[in-house]
Amino acid sequence: MEKIESFKVNHLHLKEGLYLSRRDEKDGVAVTTFDLRFTRPNQTPPMDNAAIHTVEHLGATYLRNSDRASDVVYFGPMGCRTGFYLVMFGSLQPCDVVELVCDMCRFVLRFDGQIPGATAAECGNYAEQNLTLAKYYVQNYLDQLQKHRRFVYPQ
Repeated sequence: MEKIESFKVNHLHLKEGLYLSRRDEKDGVAVTTFDLRFTRPNQTPPMDNAAIHTVEHLGATYLRNSDRASDVVYFGPMGCRTGFYLVMFGSLQPCDVVELVCDMCRFVLRFDGQIPGATAAECGNYAEQNLTLAKYYVQNYLDQLQKHRRFVYPQ
């Protein structure tokens, strides 16, 4: 079998950033996948599941209610627990979505109250949420993104 593209990224040198993971096109429709890398793989502990879950709920809620909602295909966590994927319609670059991602982070940081979709009727694991820790990860990511603007995978 061929090695998939995401396994070709050198995770030993990967830092927090907003990376263009892949771009696909089928039947004239372009879709771009972004790697929102919140932590350094294999160098910092993986993110806590409850915090990931909270970022997923809040991030998806923000993105699907933003002025770019019709461009959003998917927002969700990576299995390695080091970040999230944002999939959007269009042939895009990180500079096209960085402000949207920063605004999503600010939304999470300002959020207070009941996590959207965190009831038994709406979610398969509704009780596993951690807003405090989610804000910790999001603040660190936002700080790194604003300071370094890492958009290109390291070689």
